[in-house]
Amino acid sequence: MQIEPGRPAPHIGDTLRLALLGPVVPGRPGRTATAVITRQGKADAMIDLYYWPTPNGHKITMFLEEAGLPYEIKPIDIGRGAQFDPDFLKIAPNNRMPAIVDHEPADGGEPISVFESGAILQYLAEKTGQFLPADLRGRTEVMQWLFWQMGGLGPMLGQNHHFKVYAPEKLPYAIDRYVNETTRLYNVLNRRLADREFVAGAYSIADMACYPWIVPHERQGQNLDDFPHLKRWFEAVRARPATVRAYEAGELYRTRDTVDEEAKKILFGQTDTAAPAGD
Repeated sequence: MQIEPGRPAPHIGDTLRLALLGPVVPGRPGRTATAVITRQGKADAMIDLYYWPTPNGHKITMFLEEAGLPYEIKPIDIGRGAQFDPDFLKIAPNNRMPAIVDHEPADGGEPISVFESGAILQYLAEKTGQFLPADLRGRTEVMQWLFWQMGGLGPMLGQNHHFKVYAPEKLPYAIDRYVNETTRLYNVLNRRLADREFVAGAYSIADMACYPWIVPHERQGQNLDDFPHLKRWFEAVRARPATVRAYEAGELYRTRDTVDEEAKKILFGQTDTAAPAGD
């Protein structure tokens, strides 16, 4: 079955295998890839990925494509409230995607679910033995930069997006606060990359965590020409075939703006409305 541009994305309960055709430039919005969707059973995929094409979602498709793990996307349309589905909350109790279910965990036991993008990257790296060094010093380098992204780059750039792009009232103090912090973080990353090819030496989950948050740099009020080492790194990661495939997977769901007026009411008015455990 082919999905044509403009058609709604499949719902949370659909199990999907994507075979995307045609070149797509990573990070450029507004294009819908031609896709073939085949209904598959769980036995055909090792990893179920609960996903929407956001920076945190892209982190996980980047890893899965790099590692060559068989996975199936279960879309979580965050602009329509799919993150509050009770079945999804059993996997991701924080109402946030991405999340995964690994049907073939390393211990051979029952499937394991993991939520939070940094935890997922670490879990998958340890599962596969890829993109996370085994030695103490190499592992420490990668993990500290992964945590830097999770604790700083992602949250601060997310606030930049909110106040600069989405907030109904443009507050100069808030915009300046987060654009300036974004510039500071870009400078941290630029200095880090001055004498190395990737964030922690060899290509790793630290790079996969950082890259998707740099993709919307223009919207964040940043010019990559001001950060030459960061720009060189950004272009190298963007050109990786696995990165291209990861962003192609997301194009299927770009049938509308993720953050339209209806989505704003859901995303920016979220409260914990789930029933207490046991009810």
